[in-house]
Amino acid sequence: METQTIYQNVSLKDIKLPIQTELQEFEKLFKQSVSSKVPLLDKIMYYIVQRKGKQVRPLFVFLTAKALGEVNESTHVAASLIELLHTASLVHDDVVDDAYQRRGFFSVNALWKNKIAVLVGDYLFSKGMLIALDKEEYRILQIFSRAVKAMSEGELLQFEKSRRLDIDEATYFDIIKGKTASLIAAACSTGAYSTTKDDALTQKMWDFGEKVGLAYQIKDDLFDYGSADIGKPRGIDIKEKKMTLPLIHVLSKASSGDRRRLIRTVKKHNTNPKKVAELIDYVQLHGGMQYAEDKMNQYKAEAQTILDELPSSDVKQALQQLVSFVVDRKK
Repeated sequence: METQTIYQNVSLKDIKLPIQTELQEFEKLFKQSVSSKVPLLDKIMYYIVQRKGKQVRPLFVFLTAKALGEVNESTHVAASLIELLHTASLVHDDVVDDAYQRRGFFSVNALWKNKIAVLVGDYLFSKGMLIALDKEEYRILQIFSRAVKAMSEGELLQFEKSRRLDIDEATYFDIIKGKTASLIAAACSTGAYSTTKDDALTQKMWDFGEKVGLAYQIKDDLFDYGSADIGKPRGIDIKEKKMTLPLIHVLSKASSGDRRRLIRTVKKHNTNPKKVAELIDYVQLHGGMQYAEDKMNQYKAEAQTILDELPSSDVKQALQQLVSFVVDRKK
């Protein structure tokens, strides 16, 4: 209760204060890193940079690094690589999902079509790798390559299972550990490595980031079944036949008749608003959301426990606040 009170209503601006100078330098270097002599590509890069999101993952890099040592060139390489990799994955995701908006703006594929969007994503991936290689940051590149592999496997596993609708809880966690948690884990572990070069500490901060990422994804899945206005309709996951934790839990406890009916809704009536609403009501009534929320809070608590081992500082406090910010967000 005390921790919740301390971190309630903390803004992202407050969290950034201990690394304000580092972030300003990062912004400048990141813009330089994506520039191109090809006019079309440079135009698209400008569009992407102007519409960047909260850049939460670079924040994890810098805060983890500074909580354990002094931010240096290796830290900036890690932060640039994480942002390039994340941006590339979003561009490719929009192509895969046929999504024409991203953060309220037109996606790259909506404005320049799929072929160009795929090439832009490839360009961003290659720029990230080159930044690491040019600085001979092989360990940082290795960590991020591990994350890219996990992300791809997680997405493909989800795609495979969405066709058969046979996801159990263990498989669900395999999916989100890869597609979401691995990138946050890579951000935290490379931040730690950049200032310590300590492999044990690097692995510990991978574990920390992974737990944050799991909690983050469960929160995202809960939005699909909630009643809060988050700027998008409920039931998107159901429409896309994505089996997430609230539904997986109630399916594991449901009678055979209810289970068949719920799976039929996902399989055949996933675009029927009335049927989808009935499924959401069932999940809420039978404890699916509460179960998922308990799991989310468990991972959040485990992440905070790892942070408790770090030396006290304003940077550590900001890192603790960032965990609460991404897990307790309202949308």
